[in-house]
Amino acid sequence: MAVKKVTKSKAAPASGAVPPYGPPIKEAIARGNVAEMKAMAKSARKWLTDVQKALEALDKAIARK
Repeated sequence: MAVKKVTKSKAAPASGAVPPYGPPIKEAIARGNVAEMKAMAKSARKWLTDVQKALEALDKAIARK
């Protein structure tokens, strides 16, 4: 039985999870499911906090250059 050699291809930069954005949020509102809307809001707030921290770190790195 032949064994195939696995080669690594160039990986795309890691971008993490896809954040909640307009259409999914609007769709959750349209469905009217309060539990879903609360979960979406919690997820979006966490994502915004994480992005803000990352952006601050990026700005500091840029300022050092």
